[in-house]
Amino acid sequence: MSYAHPEHLISPTELAADLDGRRVLDATVFLAPAPKGGYRAESGLARFNEGHIPGAGFLDLIGDASDTSTGLGFTLPPVAHLERLFARLGVSNDTEVVLYSSGHMMWATRAWWLLRYCGHRRARVLNGGLKAWRDDGHPVSTDAANHPAGDFKATPDAALFVDRDAVLAAIGDGEVCTVNALSPDVYAGEGDFSYGRKGHIAGSINLHYDDLLDDDCFKEGAALREALSAKGLLAAPQVITYCGGGISATIDAFACLLLGKTEVAVYDGSLAEWVRDESLPMETGR
Repeated sequence: MSYAHPEHLISPTELAADLDGRRVLDATVFLAPAPKGGYRAESGLARFNEGHIPGAGFLDLIGDASDTSTGLGFTLPPVAHLERLFARLGVSNDTEVVLYSSGHMMWATRAWWLLRYCGHRRARVLNGGLKAWRDDGHPVSTDAANHPAGDFKATPDAALFVDRDAVLAAIGDGEVCTVNALSPDVYAGEGDFSYGRKGHIAGSINLHYDDLLDDDCFKEGAALREALSAKGLLAAPQVITYCGGGISATIDAFACLLLGKTEVAVYDGSLAEWVRDESLPMETGR
């Protein structure tokens, strides 16, 4: 069984066949554990400068594509800010944009989700990222790309993100499947790592983002459908995905859209925001 929306992904071979006709953006970020819990984000710009897909630009998810005033690491900035950012990177409404990462693919799906939120409908994720590109024998470049600015105009789709109040209201609501995309150990509150309070948002289920991938690529349609169906995501009227900071949650959300499930939103603040308020319920255990 294939994807309902295969156009959301692109293979290295298809991308290589027409690099000039697409705007390629590297959205790489690397994570390191932070001393007080959670993770510290590190820019992938240095890795980008060491070698990237020819003609690609660099999308700074940490500084340029986030509201840096919240202290949460990654927070959705105003639509007008994203509109200017993508236009500056050479994106127009009719531009086919390809997003990739040289680290985990969740950075590419986060960038894709931001573009989707802004109303752009011609964005694609490079399946397997830079590793797949290299493994297929395609060249990398250290040359700086020089693309003219685009004239992108955003038409935001507010339903693609939800806030803390919406997640709180979803607890106990049988119409909403709230999904924690983190590892089973972090979800259960086992081990030393946490985002400040151990466990998961009360009532949420666990579908680890890596369970949707195979060798850094999205699983084929039938296997992906099986993984999502087993946890009830495809049957639920509404799905909310979350993680530590709204990044890996986009893997689960993107997988839903690949299979045609459109009633999906990402909790942008995720656990980084939720744990700050001791009154917000959490649970431990599997």
